[in-house]
Amino acid sequence: MSGWSPSRLWRYGAAAAAGPLLVLLGSLLVIAPALAQTRNLFAPQATVPGQLTPGTGSLGATLGPGMPPAPSAPAQIAPVVPAGHVALAVAARYGRDAPQIAGGLIWRVYAGRPDTTGVFPLIKEEKAAAPIFVLPSGNYVVHASFGLASAAKAVQLSSETVREVFDIPAGGVRLEGRVGDVRIPAGQISFDIYNGSQFDTTDRRPLAQSVLTGDVVLLPEGTYYIVSNYGDGNSVVRSDVHVQPGKLTDIAVTHRAAVITLKLVNESRGEALANTQWTVLTPGGDVIKESIGAFPRVVLAEGDYHAVARNDGKTFQRDFKVITGVDGEVEVLAR
Repeated sequence: MSGWSPSRLWRYGAAAAAGPLLVLLGSLLVIAPALAQTRNLFAPQATVPGQLTPGTGSLGATLGPGMPPAPSAPAQIAPVVPAGHVALAVAARYGRDAPQIAGGLIWRVYAGRPDTTGVFPLIKEEKAAAPIFVLPSGNYVVHASFGLASAAKAVQLSSETVREVFDIPAGGVRLEGRVGDVRIPAGQISFDIYNGSQFDTTDRRPLAQSVLTGDVVLLPEGTYYIVSNYGDGNSVVRSDVHVQPGKLTDIAVTHRAAVITLKLVNESRGEALANTQWTVLTPGGDVIKESIGAFPRVVLAEGDYHAVARNDGKTFQRDFKVITGVDGEVEVLAR
């Protein structure tokens, strides 16, 4: 990031309370539960973010699995301030009268005026919790980012040391999926996060895409909705969550689904026929999954389905039912 423009700095407002969680079962829409546990992002329940890694969405950042204990604030050594320069000490907190943010911050200092292209040049960047910048006297814009949350201030440096505290009311969410009481393995489920409630009618791009189990996403205080995709079939769950400042919320999303292996056989329990083309449909005829192979695996939401197998110019069919948590094989007889 080589420059700053005012449109890149934003603050999210608080939104409405969380709504119900919904799961799509074929053509049915059913209410399903989600479990959430909240803990502090600051001491004594010390769980603050470590290294930030870019998210795959158009905006944002996530943190890798696990969260290290909050580091003790290191003793600051007064920097040498040359003539004509001023020290600028900055720190951030979760809100007014709230604890200081002890890690995961990215600080950027920009020139107070744009260049000839209209961009505010980047002067310095730091990732310490409370850095001290030594800058020539003048006007600057300081931007602090904490995951997807951020704050910015215009500061003027003249002669005395300037101290600025930024309020960033942000929290984190950490996600996992379950089928019943069984945790869905990492890599088989992913999450997309959107601003606002799922019941809003406006079209939105995701703030973060393909978030994996155990990743922590830092967000401004407010309401968000999460789309959870288990496998590449139709097991999709949508839920609203509320992010609280200084809190890490662990969310377990429950899917009503099972893993089904399809086989085209000449006889029951027989050898699966290779080079088979598969189509899985709902009773209403909606295509859920298409694949080619002897043993395709598909995650399907609980419900009734119709399997169509094509092999050697012939077509074979069978109806079957998926029950939550009951993984298994569905055989289609080549007769």
